[in-house]
Amino acid sequence: MTKKAQPQGRSTGDLGPAQRAEAWERLGNDHFDMVVIGGGVVGAGIALDAATRGLEVALVEARDLASGTSSRSSKMFHGGLRYLEQLEFGLVREALHERELSLKTLAPHLVKPLRFLYPLTHRMWERPYVASGLVLYDTMGGAKSVPGQHHVTRSGALRLAPGLRRDALIGGVTYYDTVVDDARHTMTVARTAAHYGAVIRTSTQVVGFLREADRVVGVEVRDSEDGRTTEVRGHVVVNATGVWTDEIQALSHQRGRFHVRASKGVHIVVPRDRIASDAALILRTPTSVLFVIPWGSNHWIVGTTDTDWNLDLAHPAATKADIDYLLERVNKVLVTPLTHDDIQGVYAGLRPLLAGESDETSKLSREHAVARLAPGLVAIAGGKYTTYRVMAYDAVDAAVQDIPQRVSPSITDKVPLLGADGYFALLNQTPHLAQTYGVHPYRVEHLLNRYGSLVTHVLDLAAGKPELLHPITEAPTYLRVEAVYAAAAEGALHLDDILARRTRISIEYAHRGADCAEEVARLVAPVLGWSDADITREVDTYNARVRSEIQSQTQPDDESADALRAAAPEPRPEILEPVPTER
Repeated sequence: MTKKAQPQGRSTGDLGPAQRAEAWERLGNDHFDMVVIGGGVVGAGIALDAATRGLEVALVEARDLASGTSSRSSKMFHGGLRYLEQLEFGLVREALHERELSLKTLAPHLVKPLRFLYPLTHRMWERPYVASGLVLYDTMGGAKSVPGQHHVTRSGALRLAPGLRRDALIGGVTYYDTVVDDARHTMTVARTAAHYGAVIRTSTQVVGFLREADRVVGVEVRDSEDGRTTEVRGHVVVNATGVWTDEIQALSHQRGRFHVRASKGVHIVVPRDRIASDAALILRTPTSVLFVIPWGSNHWIVGTTDTDWNLDLAHPAATKADIDYLLERVNKVLVTPLTHDDIQGVYAGLRPLLAGESDETSKLSREHAVARLAPGLVAIAGGKYTTYRVMAYDAVDAAVQDIPQRVSPSITDKVPLLGADGYFALLNQTPHLAQTYGVHPYRVEHLLNRYGSLVTHVLDLAAGKPELLHPITEAPTYLRVEAVYAAAAEGALHLDDILARRTRISIEYAHRGADCAEEVARLVAPVLGWSDADITREVDTYNARVRSEIQSQTQPDDESADALRAAAPEPRPEILEPVPTER
């Protein structure tokens, strides 16, 4: 067995160009205890769980961290109040425990409490019905460190949310849940795994499996940037690819124990001043619920839809019908209706649901399943974002039988994510940090709620370069140094990675990032070694993506929207499309 080199940047879990080059060498030369396929929150969580148990672990991702489902959620880290109606009490209790753990210990810089208003629309029966559900929710842990439910009259509800129509409710109930920037959270989980020794490499696509007799002993991977290939060997391989689970199972030539169905969820983003409310809203629909969630200080996220999706898994497309549905539902309760002109961003994501007997995706289970498909091969699928840590330790526990040495139990409930330690103290030092670095205190608070105690690592990149502390011209929510840090330490390789996931410029501005693409490209070019030709290609590719998404959102159905979105060029030139499987 080859002796492992100490990873560079271990003290901060940096994922920059130097680490990327070293990671490729280690993938080809080292023998790992575990190889994880998939850079979503579950795969990143598995890498962290395994690394903190003392295992040698590698994680490979064909595109970018959180480039699939884990950047396209409703941005909620919640217990799942609506699952009580489906009698999934265990799932709700588990999710509430995880919510509390992240809110107080693991990621307080990323997971934030949020007050919700539930408008009541029926007299007599609805208030006691909702109250009983929330009593159960609060008792299970929903009110452990946030306020419990509070009942208000119609006048009280309208004082809290004056943007609601008076005839749209007869009263209301408030309760608390939590919100998270899912893409940043997933990236931070991966960086924390790297901090504890995991090899994390994006743009690294699994194209085959290695076998000795009936045992899986590793994977063949291909660099999505330049087409190089190498073999990665390990005692056990874990398939944590979400909606791609069936495709990877087919590639392994193993019969799956379960199948995953993709459910499309579409969200729209509108300016904060278009809905007058001091609380998030949860609205019942005939089939599910609709959330109206504050996003930062300037936006609302409205979602979601819930429809079957059988087309391109990498680029699910929102249609005009999806957007019209959301507008129709939310406008039923608003004094001033939203229009298409109010929409600044749209995104579509796919939920990986375990296939069941019901044809309605809203009724498929959000529980997860783990299976050992063959000696040396484990798969995990299903679940919900909030319970990623539970899914991770279940997957590692299942993989232990293929690892020859004794494996310690999971300790990730005691391992804060990078940026969590010292976060609260730095919040109290906001004025001092603002004075030290010469930025406004509200900027420091913004940075603390994105990077936590790593804020000084970000700001230190501007030493001797004061222009990096200026806002990005056409996306002034963000400082230029944040784009540089994304490339230098957060594993971003393309404009899409920066504008869609390290920042959320692609959904927060009407131009979707197109107006600042060249500025950001020139900021990160020295870090990523881009030439003028590379800058031009990156900008052109990103702008083509924006145009295709905007055009797809005018289409009447999934097929026509998918055709337009899929026609846009890929930023990763050597990515291979998987062979489709029947779903």
